[in-house]
Amino acid sequence: MAAQTVTLHDKSFGIYLPESEILSNIKALADRINQDYASLNPLFVAVLNGSFMFAADLLKEVTVPCEISFMKVASYENTSSTGQVTELVGLKEEIAGRHLVILEDIVDTGNTVVKLLDMLGVRNPASIEIATLLQKPECLQHKLDVKYTGREIPNDFVVGYGLDYNGLGRNLRDIYKVI
Repeated sequence: MAAQTVTLHDKSFGIYLPESEILSNIKALADRINQDYASLNPLFVAVLNGSFMFAADLLKEVTVPCEISFMKVASYENTSSTGQVTELVGLKEEIAGRHLVILEDIVDTGNTVVKLLDMLGVRNPASIEIATLLQKPECLQHKLDVKYTGREIPNDFVVGYGLDYNGLGRNLRDIYKVI
């Protein structure tokens, strides 16, 4: 059984979403993706580091022929977005004419997703959609169409299941919020 609270660096976090609920949300997303991409052979683009658990569990549920690749970008420092998105590792695959699904752990300001859409859009994919485990609608600073959202949450700082606080907490099976 998971700890009800954890301390990471100087902050305490209480359990917010148990792993069973996370996996149920992911299964529902995968069911929609399987239907929408039945004959399209999508390329999933997982955004590192945060989406690694989400990407792994989602792909276990995806039954359509597909591929996965990874990009690494950075936009967070401590508990807030810096407003700047830096590409650390780029996508090497040829994506012209491909159907892309960007996999994000969380969409809050939308800065990272907008930057990714700009970077990938100039490479002429057939389509680009966004799938995110979590979305904070009240934080959104851009008009974004996030087609696949596992769950909307309020503007709480969360860790676990791939999400971190200054490097710690990604390994937690559940999602915790700051208390």
